Amino acid sequence: MKKVVLFIDGSNFYYGLKSIYGDDKPLTSFNFLKLGEILAGKRDLLRIFYYNAPLDYNSSPEKYAKQQKFFDKVKNTEKVRLVLSRLQKRKIKGTNKHYYVVKGDDIHIAVDMVKGTYENTFDVAILVSGDGDFVPAVKVVQEKGKSVENAYFKPSLSWHLKQECDRSIRLTKEMLDKCFD
Repeated sequence: MKKVVLFIDGSNFYYGLKSIYGDDKPLTSFNFLKLGEILAGKRDLLRIFYYNAPLDYNSSPEKYAKQQKFFDKVKNTEKVRLVLSRLQKRKIKGTNKHYYVVKGDDIHIAVDMVKGTYENTFDVAILVSGDGDFVPAVKVVQEKGKSVENAYFKPSLSWHLKQECDRSIRLTKEMLDKCFD
């Protein structure tokens, strides 16, 4: 039986869910194990890596607390491993306003995919992201005889990533409805 590992780009996933559900379904009620089982199908789901960054507490203590509650749920979900990177604060030029960018998540995903390939921990990597920056990592994984599948939301589809992967799976409302507790 083929061994499967999921690599979920958390920020990309969050905005993808928002594009389908808006604020109707909170991320805290999403079950990543159910998603993994759906995507793995009859194959052996070994692990799900979920990558994200903690929000800035000072910017919004309420949002920070909600996110921490969500992270606790993720950490306590069977087969799911939470991998945190960092937020970087950036100033909007010519103003006193700031915005944040997640830094380090893509490199964590790429390294974990390649490391898992070389350690032979999986046969199939399912990359849940629409970010074309993963194409070089996908190619390395495939060069070592592994398959890479891309699960994506329509608004964040990367044509280049989709072309390089062995299989593409569009994440639809019908599929995702089954993943909420």
